[in-house]
Amino acid sequence: MEARWLGLILASTLGVALGLGLYAAGAVGAPDTIKPLGLFYIEETFFGNMTAMSPEAVTAIVWDYRGLDTVYETSVFFLAVVAGLAVFRVSGTPAPRRGLGLTEIARTSTKIIVVLIIVVSASIALHGHLTPGGGFQGGSTLAIAPLLVIPVFSYWALISRGLSPTILVALRGMALTAIGLVAVLPVVRGLEIVSNIRFYPAYILGQLVSGSLFLYNSFEYIAVATGFTAIFLYLSFEEEFYREEARGESYE
Repeated sequence: MEARWLGLILASTLGVALGLGLYAAGAVGAPDTIKPLGLFYIEETFFGNMTAMSPEAVTAIVWDYRGLDTVYETSVFFLAVVAGLAVFRVSGTPAPRRGLGLTEIARTSTKIIVVLIIVVSASIALHGHLTPGGGFQGGSTLAIAPLLVIPVFSYWALISRGLSPTILVALRGMALTAIGLVAVLPVVRGLEIVSNIRFYPAYILGQLVSGSLFLYNSFEYIAVATGFTAIFLYLSFEEEFYREEARGESYE
């Protein structure tokens, strides 16, 4: 034990000494200039000649300047969810039953929290072209709501309201198809794939939507939230349900 503490103290001392030495040598000082690439995005995203009509530089980079990369990344997420759903390949959902859930205090507080989560997640996604955030962040936030509902009310609280895994997967597929259409539609007018302002309007009814950025964030919001929720539901089904499904497949 003493040797372990001695080694920890020695390593910490060397780390602090190394950090102070680098700082004294000017190797870790704060930069006094902006790199050319960063300066380009700061100047161009809203006011420049190559504008994306978005004051939020990260969203402009993700869905416009390198938008094709993001479409590929969304495809990777799509395939990852497909792989996850393939593991839970079942013919339906468990037989209806009424779950007891937790106490009244837990249920009431969860209802309030779920409403707040939905509002905050929508704000994160739909304002992603104006402030930090976006569709993926908003969808991930929204997925927390069913993750709270399942243990507090049981998974049938979602399924009985039409949020079955089948419906969620269908919604996710429609949202991903919409993302693909938004990316491809500019080709109809002879523009490059994933074009933004040259095809989509920057303003709608006087409100800044930053062209395709608002559409991408909205559809990504739905795709991410529904994909995660479907997986959460499959993970919450009883083990006996999967055993019965496995026995049914073996009979076939």
